[in-house]
Amino acid sequence: MGRVRVAGFAVSIDGFGAGPDQSLENPLGVRGPELHAWYFPTRTFQAMIGKDGGTEGIDDRFGRASMTGFGAFILGRNMFGPVRGDWPDDVWKGWWGDDPPYHAPTYILTHHPRPSIEMEGGTTFHFVTDGIESALDQARAAAGDLDVKIGGGVSTVRQYLLAGAIDELHLVVSPVMLGRGEALFAGIDLPGLGYRVTETVATEAATHVVLTR
Repeated sequence: MGRVRVAGFAVSIDGFGAGPDQSLENPLGVRGPELHAWYFPTRTFQAMIGKDGGTEGIDDRFGRASMTGFGAFILGRNMFGPVRGDWPDDVWKGWWGDDPPYHAPTYILTHHPRPSIEMEGGTTFHFVTDGIESALDQARAAAGDLDVKIGGGVSTVRQYLLAGAIDELHLVVSPVMLGRGEALFAGIDLPGLGYRVTETVATEAATHVVLTR
């Protein structure tokens, strides 16, 4: 059985993992894209959006690793889209178009049932209404010997942290202050949960920190 990991999760210096007021116009929240400025120039991201070129080096290595080795993904509903409440129809199929970047079974946490959606490139979205444990059980079964990625957002990562389910977190501390948004670690005692810093690598764009337990 593989591990359960958070990888490539960007946070601001003041501890926010997303900006406030997520909407169709601001899928990462207001000023949220600033958290990911380290990633956008990399060769990995450029390839993801169908372009050539991009920077190489440490940020690209961490960015590539953040999407490699996973057999299943778990996302909170806000990571899937801006729709709230009951699904009004089947039109919305995620932020990413017909070929999402996951290429594996992807489990969406929600209170509102919806049939699974099979996308191009091997991604199938499954909507889980019976809690984080059920989603993790399904993701582990689908992933086999590969890892399961807790892809976010902040609330989802916090829930799995407090449940003691995450084996490793790769955080990217971006040199920005948001002032407000979704706080990743507020009220969470990471050392008390058994986490320790096992790797720290700084670049001009960000500081990569790996926590394991």
